[in-house]
Amino acid sequence: MRYLVTGSTGFIGANVVRHLLNRGDEVVCLVRESSPDTTLRGLNVDRVIVDLNSIESLSSAMEGIDGVFHLAGSFDPSDGGAERMKFIHETATKNLCEAAIKAGVGRFVLCSSSVTIGFGDKDNQGTESQMVSDPDAIYGRSGPLRAYHDTKLNSETIGFSFCAKGLDVVVVNPDFVVGPWDLKPTSGALIVTMSKNWVPVFPRGGKSFIDADDCAAAHLAAMDRGRSGERYLLGVWNLTYKQFMTEVAAVIGQKPPVLPVPRLVLSAAGLVGSVLAKLNPYGAAGLEPNVLRSMNQLRYRSGDKARRELGLQSTPISESILKAYEWFLSNGYLK
Repeated sequence: MRYLVTGSTGFIGANVVRHLLNRGDEVVCLVRESSPDTTLRGLNVDRVIVDLNSIESLSSAMEGIDGVFHLAGSFDPSDGGAERMKFIHETATKNLCEAAIKAGVGRFVLCSSSVTIGFGDKDNQGTESQMVSDPDAIYGRSGPLRAYHDTKLNSETIGFSFCAKGLDVVVVNPDFVVGPWDLKPTSGALIVTMSKNWVPVFPRGGKSFIDADDCAAAHLAAMDRGRSGERYLLGVWNLTYKQFMTEVAAVIGQKPPVLPVPRLVLSAAGLVGSVLAKLNPYGAAGLEPNVLRSMNQLRYRSGDKARRELGLQSTPISESILKAYEWFLSNGYLK
């Protein structure tokens, strides 16, 4: 089979491309001229530079393609970031779907995010049928996190609208992914930080974690047998940050954290983050008040539907951390 992939130079995309190649599929990667070559170096893939605004060019790139993985995404806290997120999540999704229909492609897997789905505690985990109850309270009335939520949710609506036009669209919603090829790093930032210094404190909240290989395999399963018009949460281990950080500490040979972060410290950090964001938006993204608030909450979600329908696997979180740590170590992140 031959598949077209956007976002192949990103964290999830790099893992998906490798899974496709490992099972013998051909891969066409849509890339920008400025895209780093790190994740694709040495791989037997076709690279195509195409204007995502041109449906005609996109359709030509899809000739002979059996399915499209739209994995390109962005969390952009810088000036103009909201518009850039709107383009890649909304406009590009619409153009890619229209091009797929024009080229006669039948299957389309859209990588969204768990942020579009409700959450709860261990006894009342969020599921695919739940929307976020109060986006204003959870993601703020404005700002980069709210723009990310809104544009990701809109991308799902846009994608599903093409089901009625003959395109089988399946949405996957990854949660906290742990593993190799986390270039920026994103979810692996905590592993990098803890590897360099002892972190004595932990946030009071929790998340749903998933191994990068399990996440990639679920993307392939969504293409192969996911139900059109459905979305699938990709999360396996609902852990507190204390539990996750304790696992990280055990893997890297560091002392585990011992104290919860005082709430007043988080509030103060949020105020500082609001100021620093004007000077260094990417560096201060983790101090955005709504991001910090989320780390004080249990935001658990259920991967049961993906287990039943996609065969989602459950690699032990310690193995995922080890794979990520070894990748960061071998790629110079821990000097």
